[in-house]
Amino acid sequence: MPEFRLIHTSDLHLGRRFSNFPEEIRGRLVETRHSAIAKLADVARAHNAEHILVAGDLFDTETPSEPVWRQAVAAMGKDVNIHWWIIPGNHDSLAAESLWNRFRVQAPETVHLIDAGEPIEIAGEVSLLPAPLPRRFPGKDLTDWMRECPTPDANIRIGLAHGGVVSFGSEDDGQEIIPLDRSSTAGLDYLALGDWHGVKKIGERTYYSGTPERDRFKHAGRGCCLAVTISGPRAVPEVQVVETGRFDWAETEIHLTPEQDPGTALQAVMPGSAGDRRDILMKLNASGWTRLPEREALSRAIEHVRHEFGYFEYVETALQTEIETDDLDEIAQGGALRLAADALYADAENEMALAGERAIAAAALRRLYGFARRQEQ
Repeated sequence: MPEFRLIHTSDLHLGRRFSNFPEEIRGRLVETRHSAIAKLADVARAHNAEHILVAGDLFDTETPSEPVWRQAVAAMGKDVNIHWWIIPGNHDSLAAESLWNRFRVQAPETVHLIDAGEPIEIAGEVSLLPAPLPRRFPGKDLTDWMRECPTPDANIRIGLAHGGVVSFGSEDDGQEIIPLDRSSTAGLDYLALGDWHGVKKIGERTYYSGTPERDRFKHAGRGCCLAVTISGPRAVPEVQVVETGRFDWAETEIHLTPEQDPGTALQAVMPGSAGDRRDILMKLNASGWTRLPEREALSRAIEHVRHEFGYFEYVETALQTEIETDDLDEIAQGGALRLAADALYADAENEMALAGERAIAAAALRRLYGFARRQEQ
């Protein structure tokens, strides 16, 4: 038989609202998730693949808006030479009967909603063994039936499932966990998994594809899919990671010491150039020790560069500040401001006070210092 090619993807989470992000980036993130459908089709054409397997969580909820699911169906049906094979995941399980009933009616013949755990011959001598989720917490391993499922000896066997291969202490006590050796025990040539949002190889025949568009800093970089080539039954698949994401989720650390120039240290960890940063979402975690003037200089440097990025988050809770009495002179030599600075300094240095109270006082002193320095400038 000729080799079989497919594109493995999952966790598109169409309709996610990104409500915890600022309004100016939120709309771009929402729209880019929809654009991932066209990008996946482009990848399929580039790799001569006629089949895209979606391993769950096509939608972010069981109640996406009508424009979200209708436009998704239309985008997937645009190329009549590409078949989409979709199983519901934990976010959009089959319990969403209203959604999937309307989806079936609207879907063209190349867009296949799979609602039962039974083999499907998706191409000549290729059997797909799917495990759609009937509800958010199914309470059992939905791939178990694959072990006893017969298919023709000449057929390639491909599993499609959504869920974890390790327990995270969920309330089902591990009953839903997909065994690490499922591809072996079920005689699968390839097991396409969804749920983990980054690319992850479990074994030579088992992979998580990750999401085509990242949605959190937990998985750095741009979203991906997998281009899979299977030369025949029992052949080890060739798996290629293909970048599909528009947004680059970049999380990095900056560790400071009192001797460092904060502006130079910041530039050393900033990704890309100014012209490339609109599509970079940045999370900067600061740690170490610095003096009050240098910390204020770092804040100014961040303020100067942050607007070049699509999104910029600065986390400074692990950065300690060394405060000297000379720094208080830069706030004020006397008067009410100096009295306030002295009081805050005393509270921040009071070893008898609670750690939280000291941190609040130190933060207030940094703000007062920054305010005074900006007023001078």
